[in-house]
Amino acid sequence: MNDHIHSGDSGNPGAEHGELGDAEYSEFMELAAQEGFDLEDVEGAIGEAGHGPLPVLAVVGRPNVGKSTLVNRIIGRREAVVQDKPGVTRDRVTYEAEWAGRRFKLVDTGGWEQDVLGLDASVAAQAEYAIQTADAVVFVVDSTVGATDTDEAVVRLLRKAGKPVVLCANKVDGQSGEADATALWSLGLGQPHPVSSLHGRGTGDMLDAVLEALPEAPEQTFGTTIGGPRRIALIGRPNVGKSSLLNKVAGEERVVVNEIAGTTRDPVDELIELGGTVWKFVDTAGIRRRVHLQEGADYYASLRTAAAVEKAEVAVVLIDTSESISVQDQRIITMAVDAGRALVVAFNKWDTLDEERRYYLEREIETELGQIAWAPRVNVSARTGRHMERLVPAIETALAGWETRVPTGRLNAFLGELVAGHPHPIRGGKQPRILFGTQAGTRPPRFVLFASGFIEAGYRRFVERRLREEFGFDGTPIHISVRVREKRGRKK
Repeated sequence: MNDHIHSGDSGNPGAEHGELGDAEYSEFMELAAQEGFDLEDVEGAIGEAGHGPLPVLAVVGRPNVGKSTLVNRIIGRREAVVQDKPGVTRDRVTYEAEWAGRRFKLVDTGGWEQDVLGLDASVAAQAEYAIQTADAVVFVVDSTVGATDTDEAVVRLLRKAGKPVVLCANKVDGQSGEADATALWSLGLGQPHPVSSLHGRGTGDMLDAVLEALPEAPEQTFGTTIGGPRRIALIGRPNVGKSSLLNKVAGEERVVVNEIAGTTRDPVDELIELGGTVWKFVDTAGIRRRVHLQEGADYYASLRTAAAVEKAEVAVVLIDTSESISVQDQRIITMAVDAGRALVVAFNKWDTLDEERRYYLEREIETELGQIAWAPRVNVSARTGRHMERLVPAIETALAGWETRVPTGRLNAFLGELVAGHPHPIRGGKQPRILFGTQAGTRPPRFVLFASGFIEAGYRRFVERRLREEFGFDGTPIHISVRVREKRGRKK
């Protein structure tokens, strides 16, 4: 559909000029200079928007060692829920953080319910989920307690995973606690970093060690293996039919089941042939065992969903149409959008709906899911296999939108017409204008617009809507950042 603007080589995410070629970059910088922009600021904006996937840091450890407090300290705001009681359910488990000019993604594994499957099993499960997709791990130990049997169990998991580990000896509030931290050398993970996540003591030195452990960009990059299967996360809240759908699409066409053994509950990646193409369905099995504490079950589902989305290129969100669209459905969609993945929404049990329910469901979709109207939608039945053939074209459409790039010249011609035909509203006697822009990256499409003044959120949404109308971008979130030209003060 958009072959004329799709770049077969999506470039190198995180490269110096985003995904702009040298000639395109030179022309763009010349335009920026003519408009009076600081060229270092312009280069920084392009580099930031074109960063590609960020490296992932997982924070793991047993309950009540201060993981969430440490996460809040690292991200610089009180966002992760902190309570004395282990097992606090929170909505988000991933955050974006920055230290010494380097950005990375933080996965918080605190707050799981320790009694769901017994303490050791719970620790192993939560650590396993996070370690799967992490590029490096911060292992938090309570230095006032010392290394416990549970800590030793996590150490065995970390060794098996082979990921770089930074050992955080937490709750060292003063000089007297240093000896407690030193005792943690016994874990065999290298130097323990004495930290008080509550007061901030030692966190800077620990984060310096984290930056040494984290790669500049994730080792796992999308689409680097020629002919390698594209990765799909089949996600949704518990009991919406994910396993049934996976079994139905697999049928007799299943190529191989790849089980990662040796963990409490083995995640399963399945290679499945659909529409003549082999796809990898990432970690789609959901929670295998019956659990009795719903809070803990929800948290496990949330953590597993986050891990699956991080490993995938496209998220297929399954929604049970026999029930009203829930807040949890919306959170899962938001998780996929925030992660920048291509998106398809599959409405399950469509064959069971009567006319009245269909009418009200369509109204729900308009009101509750209006913000992702750009996502391809398929109405399916995991039980009967109805409309399964529509799933692959929807996934292919979403991936094509995810990888689409608009050349800078064409984008600026479009922006010129847009601003001339629909100028920004006048605010305070001034009318800010979008002067020029560029698409710095793909997977998902990331745009940087340069303006003469502050661009309101409503106008940004208008620009995004028109970008979609003009260039497609079906099935993909779009990231738009705006840089405002700074006023140059008079020299005295």
